[in-house]
Amino acid sequence: MHRIWVSGYRSYELNVFKDDDPKVTVIKSVLQQELRQRLDASDDEFWLISGPQLGAEQWALECGLALKKDYHQLKLSMMLPFTEFGQQWNEANQVKLALLREQVDFAASTSDHPYQSPQQLRNYQRFMLTHTDECLLIYDPDHPGKPKYDYRAAKKYGEQNDYPLRVIDFDELQEAATEWEEREREKKMSEQGY
Repeated sequence: MHRIWVSGYRSYELNVFKDDDPKVTVIKSVLQQELRQRLDASDDEFWLISGPQLGAEQWALECGLALKKDYHQLKLSMMLPFTEFGQQWNEANQVKLALLREQVDFAASTSDHPYQSPQQLRNYQRFMLTHTDECLLIYDPDHPGKPKYDYRAAKKYGEQNDYPLRVIDFDELQEAATEWEEREREKKMSEQGY
């Protein structure tokens, strides 16, 4: 069995406010490529474990749902840092979270209480590190945001444990975006008969 923790920027940190933003397409493409590489390497049970945050975490789980058709060994888990997570969100985002939570193979909270203190977030982070075999982050150390805490924790944890940390930074995302734009341009030209 292999378990990967996938996390990264929240959607607002990337200035993404709609699901059809091309940035989402590019990020999902990169995530799917990373996951496919791992899934192609083994038929062993493979758990993609992520959180409930809007952005990289939900996009990762959506990628996992799409990949399940091709990879029977893939299982999805959504771990929440506390109960009642997302209740302060607008209705559309609450519905999106609820639908995604229904589709994963396992969902639970690492705390039995609603939000009470930052310690719940540290406990969640510790849980994710100790219950996964590697971490994949959409994060650029030159552009800190919320993922910097997970990045630092995974790096520190990796110093004392065999725990690979794969970071997909803005340069890599820009390269993927350029390739995506080129494919889209070629597709349009082909459709127009050029």
